[in-house]
Amino acid sequence: MKKITAIIKPHKLDEVRTALSDINVTGMTVTEVKGFGRQKGHVELYRGAEYTVEFVLKTKIEIVIATERVDSVIETIVQTARTNKIGDGKIFVTNVEQTVRIRTGEEGSEAV
Repeated sequence: MKKITAIIKPHKLDEVRTALSDINVTGMTVTEVKGFGRQKGHVELYRGAEYTVEFVLKTKIEIVIATERVDSVIETIVQTARTNKIGDGKIFVTNVEQTVRIRTGEEGSEAV
């Protein structure tokens, strides 16, 4: 199994969630996060004063999925979250060694 972590623009979350549901991704964890990459923040104007926003608001989606489904999930996220502008985000894929459903004690792919 693999864990896909996608950092996307917040306004793209509903589109990504719907697209993932369409390919039968049944669960995900979503977190509001702050960070910066090449953007390194930006300058905003508030009541006539400029101030620097060093961290940009993003949304983090975490999905644990069977290894054979990784490519289709990544493709769906990329197609749906892309705006072709700086700050579209990143996707990370990591191995999941063990999964246990707390309620039933099921393990492995049955727990997902």
